[in-house]
Amino acid sequence: MHIRVLGAAAGGGFPQWNCNHPNSRRARSGDPAARQRTQSSIAVSDDGRDWFLCNASPDLRQQIIATPALHPQQDLRHSPIQGAVLTNADVDHVTGLLVMRESQPFTIYATARVLAVLGANSIFNVVNPEFVPRQPLALEQPVRLKRVDGSETGIEIVPFSVPGKVALWLEDVNKGANFGSVEEDTIAIEVRDAEGRTCFFYIPGCASMPDALRERLRGAPLVFFDGTLWVDDEMIREGVGVKTGQRMGHMSNSGPDGVIAAFADLDVKRKVFIHINTTNPILIDDSPERAMVNAAGWEVAWDGMHIEV
Repeated sequence: MHIRVLGAAAGGGFPQWNCNHPNSRRARSGDPAARQRTQSSIAVSDDGRDWFLCNASPDLRQQIIATPALHPQQDLRHSPIQGAVLTNADVDHVTGLLVMRESQPFTIYATARVLAVLGANSIFNVVNPEFVPRQPLALEQPVRLKRVDGSETGIEIVPFSVPGKVALWLEDVNKGANFGSVEEDTIAIEVRDAEGRTCFFYIPGCASMPDALRERLRGAPLVFFDGTLWVDDEMIREGVGVKTGQRMGHMSNSGPDGVIAAFADLDVKRKVFIHINTTNPILIDDSPERAMVNAAGWEVAWDGMHIEV
């Protein structure tokens, strides 16, 4: 299984366009210890030829240009991208679909909840359903990903719910607790090979680590996990925002209730933070926080990172 990180940053990228935080200044200056990153997405292939996106970020055009494996390979119009699997309806995970509006066949895989969001927003009709079918994903039901010609690949996914919330732009205070969020608003993906063996988990957004999720991840060969903030009040503390990580639906990396502590006894073979906010010090190679992350056995994803499992 081939995995390419197309983008490793959270919404807005690194550096974020309007951010003058010290992290962003270092990235903007070209500091090699503050490598720039686009918005979160990965691509997966079982043969190195046909690829499936996991989320479609606003930076998708730039990401495709930077990834030769995703370039057209034949004829005047072609794409190796066979489909896009969406884990939620966040702007930084669906806007890239609009880049793929050229009547090029591929399949959108998402929960019925997320597909309903796309259906209710007519701008997504530019991704013509005549060429781009939308396949609903049922929680906990395995799905074999298919090429545009209908043939099956050796990639099977199992979508499952993780703690989170409805996308920011869909929040409605009149809909009750957590803005009316339901299970299908935030999912994770278990990716399996043709023999049904778990290859990795992709979890770019997660608000907490319940026991069921801990047991699901125990002993996994590879997990990409939500790395948004180092501490819950990071954006408030740094003077660049008013929301906590929990308010946005994200666990912190650090602390007794953070991701590093939650994974400490899970025996996950390889652990990679992805979807990392521009304020998070783990983006900086020479920061004490990066040293702590590495000492705990974690890696920090970067654009162009290539993993084979």
